[in-house]
Amino acid sequence: MPIQYYITLSVVLFCIGVVGVLTRRNAIIIFMCVELMLNAVNLLMVAFSKMHHGNALATNPDSLAGVEAQLFVFFTMVVAAAEVSVGLAIIVMLYRNTHSVDVNFLNRLKN
Repeated sequence: MPIQYYITLSVVLFCIGVVGVLTRRNAIIIFMCVELMLNAVNLLMVAFSKMHHGNALATNPDSLAGVEAQLFVFFTMVVAAAEVSVGLAIIVMLYRNTHSVDVNFLNRLKN
């Protein structure tokens, strides 16, 4: 499959995530949009990694070029999992204090 399809899909997913973060006020939906943006970047890194790995294998069959990006995707997934656990804890505390998950109520937590 050509790399352009992966790039297009990643850009579309990332734009959907940006629009979701900027327009929604529900904390859970904002969280899901951030995860969508992270996964769009992961998809793009894996696609470029596969492309470079394929080109490197054509010239040198023992080459490991392009594998680093796939490893970096695993680190990104671990960071995303940690982000989800901390973020969901914050959302639960927000809900306990305000009985809402609207991010505008976060201004009330200053005191």
